[in-house]
Amino acid sequence: MNWNREPRTWLAIVGMLLLWASAFAGIRAGMRLTPAGAVGADGFGPGELALLRFGTASLALALYALATRMRLPERSELPIIGLTGFLGISVYHTALNYGEVTVQAGAASLLISAAPVFTALLSVAFLQERLTRIGWAGSLLAFAGVALIALSGGKGLHFTPGALLILLSATVAAVYSILSKRILRRHGALEFTCYTIWAGTLPLLVFLPGLVRQLPAAAPPATLAVVYLGLFPAALAYLLWNYALARMPLSLLASFLYLSPVLASLIAWVWLGELPVLLTIIGGGIAILGVVLVQTKGYAQEKT
Repeated sequence: MNWNREPRTWLAIVGMLLLWASAFAGIRAGMRLTPAGAVGADGFGPGELALLRFGTASLALALYALATRMRLPERSELPIIGLTGFLGISVYHTALNYGEVTVQAGAASLLISAAPVFTALLSVAFLQERLTRIGWAGSLLAFAGVALIALSGGKGLHFTPGALLILLSATVAAVYSILSKRILRRHGALEFTCYTIWAGTLPLLVFLPGLVRQLPAAAPPATLAVVYLGLFPAALAYLLWNYALARMPLSLLASFLYLSPVLASLIAWVWLGELPVLLTIIGGGIAILGVVLVQTKGYAQEKT
């Protein structure tokens, strides 16, 4: 399939990026983080937020699956699907939420942007994909652009122990993508999205007692923010990601994730009134240039 000429693939990528970029603001709104970085009394804890988010996504996808009589996976596939959901949903989002409590936004965006680098390395090792020298140079250029965005907060980069959790998220995101690419050869994007989100939600039930306590005290905007996270940056965005992943090389698709901090800055400008500073604009331009290099000159041989 000539993925680079298929409009639906590009629309899926654009939609996925916009939704995932909006998730950072949604997470902070759901936890009601104070200026000091503490979870608000009328917000959700990091684990409880993850459970409510993916519980919402699981319910929405289950209703669709029942209405369409979607087929279930084979019993022999359950271990790999369970592992994929555990890493990509349970571990990734729990670590990310806990990390965002103590890690500055700039530092968090820089650490998460290591995921495309890890993904490209694993794609070479396990999927026999191969970036050209220009492709690797473009990846480094995009990463440098993200670093400028991270530094543009004005306070520099200050890493806390929570930074290790953010780095863990970036690592498991790369492993999740490799496992997903293999499973998507046997299942459609919608089926796979349902399977992994359901599998990833089950371990999050460990936070159910806390969620039951926090729901009555949560501010309505916090609850609405988490429901939004479940329906759109979770269920819909993962579906769009898997749709594109089934149709193009993983290393190229992952390079688009460098644009997430750029879009997040634009969303914060429109949504929260946070004007981007000059360094953010410059960093965004450099990141975009790096992604363009990867997409136009970065892939040596197509193997999907």
